[in-house]
Amino acid sequence: MNTYNQMDPQDQRNQMKNLCKSYMNYHVIGQLSDGSQFEGIIDSMDEESVTMLVPEEVEEQQMTRYGYGNGYNGYDDDYYPPRRRRYRRFRRRRYPYGNLLGLLLYPYFAPAYPPYPYPYY
Repeated sequence: MNTYNQMDPQDQRNQMKNLCKSYMNYHVIGQLSDGSQFEGIIDSMDEESVTMLVPEEVEEQQMTRYGYGNGYNGYDDDYYPPRRRRYRRFRRRRYPYGNLLGLLLYPYFAPAYPPYPYPYY
């Protein structure tokens, strides 16, 4: 710590590296030094940067040329209207430790199950 109550850049990188190590293979929300936020799964890390799998939305036309979605006409059966298919792809992105300000675990909520209607004996 210096006189202005700020961390040294090397200490900040070491702290971010330890945080990335503890969140390895978890879905996290990250914030960069320019204020932008992103989400992804921490895949690997080295001395300089962290590699994350970042999701991106893809249109259906882009996925059909790779052979996905063949034979799907948009209907589950004859009684329901068509539903929109969701396509998602994960890309690897590298972020230097100096650009990362913080990481948060992605909030997953456990569903509250209704009480079992019969006794447990």
